[in-house]
Amino acid sequence: MKQSKILLVVGSLRSASLNWKLANSLELIAPADFIMGQLDIGDLPLYNQDDDDEPDSEVVSMKAEIAQADGLIFITPEYNRSIPGVLKNAIDHGSRPYGKSVWANKPAGILGVSVGSTGTAMAQQHLRNILAYLDVPVMGQPEAFIQNKEGLFDDEGHLSEASLPFVQSWMDHYVRWIKIHKRPLD
Repeated sequence: MKQSKILLVVGSLRSASLNWKLANSLELIAPADFIMGQLDIGDLPLYNQDDDDEPDSEVVSMKAEIAQADGLIFITPEYNRSIPGVLKNAIDHGSRPYGKSVWANKPAGILGVSVGSTGTAMAQQHLRNILAYLDVPVMGQPEAFIQNKEGLFDDEGHLSEASLPFVQSWMDHYVRWIKIHKRPLD
């Protein structure tokens, strides 16, 4: 059986990030035919259209990794009711120069953790708008606006036994999403 390469795109740089904990937990519950990798977006320079003809080596590397992926999982915190700047910067780099986006046609899922009662609902909606423009098919349901409450993660930083069924259900839906959309384009 051919394996699917799935990139986890985490919109946080913080070492104790809840969203990094979620990303690490997703790697543990992914099916055996999924190869999960984390896309490093923290060292990218700020996007500048003047650099489109000679992009930085980190940008070239990131775009090559995305081009090789079969799917994407965006895991985003919510900053000021939107996505973090580091995530927007990575999206901008991957979508430029115009007409050469590496994001197009990569099936994606979105989820995130926040301390707020609405989880990352606003950030996810903004991200959906951006990804729709970039021709990224995003799984619509189930949505996962996860609030960090006591017991979400265990002492080792993984999803607790009580939290696991919800996130496993999301992952099961995502696996079906990838299998439906993972086919060559004509």
